[in-house]
Amino acid sequence: MKKNIGSTDKILRVIIGILIIAIGLITKSWWGLIGLIPIATALIGWCPLYAPFGITTCKTQSEEQK
Repeated sequence: MKKNIGSTDKILRVIIGILIIAIGLITKSWWGLIGLIPIATALIGWCPLYAPFGITTCKTQSEEQK
């Protein structure tokens, strides 16, 4: 698996995941467990939904050299 999630995307995923979990805890709903998905993809650095479309938010080497 080639990483396709950049640093900004990772931060947003963790924040969104925490918010979803918090809402689930506040409402006492098991749906809050869905918040684990964006957190897991942020930790792994690979999003399965980005892969089929060729989307990547990682900086390429040419962008890093600029």
